[in-house]
This record gives sequence, C-alpha cells and structure tokens, in this order.
Amino acid sequence: MKPILITGSGVFTPTETVSNEELVASFNQYVDLFNAENAAAIAAGEVAALEYSSCEFIEKASGIKSRHVLYKDGILDPQVMQPVFRRRSEDEMPEMVEMALAAAKEAIAQAGKTPDQIDLIICAASNIQRPYPALSIELQQQLGAKGYAFDMNVACSSATFAISNAVNAIRGGTASVVLVVNPEFASPQVNYTSRDSHFIFGDVCSATIVEAAETATADNSFEIIGMRLKTEFSNNIRCDVSYVEHCYPDADPLTPFFRQQGRKVFKELLPLVAEVIEGEMATCGLTAQDLKRLWLHQANINMNIFAVRKILGREPEAGEAPLVLDTYANTASAGSIIAFHQNKQGLAVGDHGVLCSFGAGYSIGCLILKRAM
Repeated sequence: MKPILITGSGVFTPTETVSNEELVASFNQYVDLFNAENAAAIAAGEVAALEYSSCEFIEKASGIKSRHVLYKDGILDPQVMQPVFRRRSEDEMPEMVEMALAAAKEAIAQAGKTPDQIDLIICAASNIQRPYPALSIELQQQLGAKGYAFDMNVACSSATFAISNAVNAIRGGTASVVLVVNPEFASPQVNYTSRDSHFIFGDVCSATIVEAAETATADNSFEIIGMRLKTEFSNNIRCDVSYVEHCYPDADPLTPFFRQQGRKVFKELLPLVAEVIEGEMATCGLTAQDLKRLWLHQANINMNIFAVRKILGREPEAGEAPLVLDTYANTASAGSIIAFHQNKQGLAVGDHGVLCSFGAGYSIGCLILKRAM
C-alpha cells in the first residue's frame, strides 16, 4: 500500500472565553433563583434543591479551567443560561462553515497546497448544524476546491474516523488530496443549568490535510502507518435532538442537550480504548518504548491519565501526552487534533506517536503515526 501522510493541520479558536470562575458565579446565581422560586415544592419534597458548583469541583472532575465559545452573550446570565445569537440567513455561511474555513486555510497553507488541489472535503463533527445541503459542500464552494464533499458524524471520534476515510479514498483512487475539518460548535448543546455538565464543552475547529507521500512537499509530515476503528453500542453518552422532535406531543425540553453517565463511561470505555491502541501497536510491531507522543481525546483529565498509564505502563514524562483541555475544555472530535497540531514539533524522522479519539457510540478511532519528513 502506498504511504499516506498528514501534511498539514490547522485550528480555529474563538476569541471569547468563559472561565470557571465566571461559569460558577452565574450557575450559583441560577441555583439561588431556582431554589427561591421553588421553595415550597422543595420543602414538600416534590422538587430537589439544586446544589452549588465550584471551581474546585470542576477542575477535580475534569481538569478544565476555561473554554472558548463563539457566543458568550447569555451563557452567564442566570435568567438565560444559554448562548444567544441570531439565526443566519441562507445567504450567509453558518457558524460551522465559517469556523471550518478558517481552520482549513491554515492546514492548506501548512501542507503547501492550494484549494484547487483538494478533491475531497470531509466535514466530521459530533453535531452537524443542518442536515442538508452538506456543510462540506458549502465549504468546498467557499474554498474553490474541486471533486466532492460529504458530512459525517461518529460523535467524538468523528475526526479520526474521517481521516481513516480519507486514507481509504486516496488508496482507492477516488481522491488525491483530502481536507478533513472538525467544526465543533458545542456550546449550544450544553445544559448550563446542570451542575454535572455545565462546564464540559467549548467551541473550536480543527483541520487536517491528508495525501499520498508522492505528492507531499511539507516539512513535519506524519505517515499514517496504522489505523484501527471500533464501535460498540452504549446509551451512556447521548443526545436525542432530531428533525422529528416537533412531532412528539410530550417533547422533553432537555432533549437537545448532551448527557452522560460519567462513571459508567469511565469504567466501560477506557478498557476498550486501551485494547484498540495496544492492538494496533502490536499490528505495527511497536511497544510502549517506541512511542514518543500520545495525542489523545481531550474529554477529561482523569480519563487521559488512566489511558496513558495503561499504554505506557508508567507515569508520562512532560510533553509525552499533551493536554489542551485545561484551556479548551472538551472540544469533542477536535480535541486530539488540537493536541496534535500544537504538539507535533520536536519529533525526529522515524519517531512514532498515537492519535486516538473516543466517545459516544461507543466509538474509538486510533491512528499510529510516524514522523516522515
């Protein structure tokens, strides 16, 4: 099989940020309002009183300290508790396309390519802003790219699954240079009135260029020498928003929001993650000693630490398993790509690393990378 490389990467980061301190202050104000308005029902045992959140709780549970958001208005208002923004017209790019365009331009430039050399675009994210026309096709038009484009969703593993699709398209002869974008506009999916999840997600977009080695010219490229994908059904991470929602007479106002059973996810998903990574390492003839970098899904610091210890069999050294979730929060499928983008320097030609995502489905995508040039 001909060698396939990741030759460029890019990240679009919104300028607005929300710190834990800001988030906790607004949430606790909301708690006071809720408990006051429902005092009688709480006293009667009909409604449970809400508990305060805290920065200490958030950092211990997740490792998150702040997050970037496209729209900050409304999130910190205890009377609103959600981002507030206008609906864009059909003549305007939706937010996800705008984010993807910025990240794509950086990845294209880094790969030393021009938009007209791209003949496949895959838009892969945990949520797609509209069902059709595909966001990827609108991005194709905005860039002036050729060929074809499609959207796909495998939750937090969307990026690695999309890169695998890109590799297969190149090997199958249906594409030569592939742009993968992961516009994660996640803040509208957050239930900011939930103590257990009001801090989890942030907004960002990542992008990668995938192409055959024979057309690659960029420095600091990485050959994809191994790929392993796995899915196993679970209800423990879920979002039920759907185009049929308006048809239900008993529609649940919490339906649009992400929800999870975190303890079950930790217990059930991480052994599968270790199994997938170790299995593909063995297929590639690699041991833990051969790994110089682990770019893992950025969901939760405790999950990352557990996974790294299991793979390496020891505590990671500084820089071996970079974390970006402290300032980006959970950015769904984009997280491992951000970690890669910001921490791919310093490896020698021939050095190996693991790029891995995991999330709802359950879904796990593992790529074994080797510094090529």
